Amino acid sequence: MDEEILPYHNRTAFFASFYKPVSDPVSEEYTHRSKLALIRIEGPIIDSMDAIDEIKEYAKDNSIKAIVLRIDSPGGAVAPSQEIYEEIKKTVSKKKVVVSMGSVAASGGYYISAPATKIFANPGTLTGSIGVIMEIPNLEGLMNKIGIKTEVIKSGSHKDIASAFRTMGKEEREILQGVMDNVHEQFMKAVSEGRKIKWKEVRKIADGRVFTGEQAKTYGLVDELGTLEDAIKAAATLVGIKDEPEVVSKKDRLSVIDILRNKIPKEMADIFPTVKIKYLYSP
Repeated sequence: MDEEILPYHNRTAFFASFYKPVSDPVSEEYTHRSKLALIRIEGPIIDSMDAIDEIKEYAKDNSIKAIVLRIDSPGGAVAPSQEIYEEIKKTVSKKKVVVSMGSVAASGGYYISAPATKIFANPGTLTGSIGVIMEIPNLEGLMNKIGIKTEVIKSGSHKDIASAFRTMGKEEREILQGVMDNVHEQFMKAVSEGRKIKWKEVRKIADGRVFTGEQAKTYGLVDELGTLEDAIKAAATLVGIKDEPEVVSKKDRLSVIDILRNKIPKEMADIFPTVKIKYLYSP
C-alpha cells in the first residue's frame, strides 16, 4: 500500500499538534517579578499634577506591589500639598506607600509624608516645621521716598487687604491671622490623622519648629531612621518580596513647563508683590 501523502496545509497542522512552545525563563521571570515604584518629589511644591498622575499610574498597575516616595522638599503652596496628601491617603488603602526623606522634608514636604504606611528619615534630615507662613511685602516706605502714590477704588472695605502699598491695619491683621490659624489647624489635623498621634500631642510641637530625623522619631513623626535603600527594603518586606525587587522609576524630564513651575529662583518670584499662604520651611 502506497504511503498516503498529506497535503501541505494538513502536514503543517499534523506536526503542529506535537509542538509545545517553550517559555522563555528570562522573559517569564521579568514579567512576573515583583516590582516597586520609586517616585521622587523634589524642590518647592508649586503644582500637584505631575505627582498625582504618577501616583495614580502606579496605584493602578498590578505589577507594582508598593510605592516608595523619595521626598526632598521644603514644602510650598498649601493647596498642592493638600492634594498630594489626599492622593497618597487614597493610595495607602490599596497599596503600601513608604516615604524616604532626603536632606529636607519639612512643612509641606512633611505634610505629604504624613499619610504614608511608613516613614524613613536620615538622622540629619530636616523635617517637621508644622506651621503656616504668609509673606506680605510692604513697599510704602520706598514709594514715599520716590514720590509714588496709589489710588484704590474698591467695592468692600477689605477688598485690598494685605496691599503691598500701605501699612496693614489692626483689623486686617486679625482677619489674616484667623485665616492662618484655620490653615494651621488643617495641617495639624492632617498630621494627627496621618500619623495617628493625638491632637494635643501634635499641637505641642506644631509651632513651626524644625527637627532632625533623629528628633522627629522621638515624637513619632517618622518611624525609622534609614536611607533610601533601607526604605526600599522595608517596602519589599511589607509586601512579602523576599528577593531583591525591581525598582521602576520615571526618568527626570525637563520641559518649559517644569522651568516655569519649579525652576524660577525665589528672588525672581519675590519681585512681584502678592499674598502667599505656604506650608514652607524657609530659614
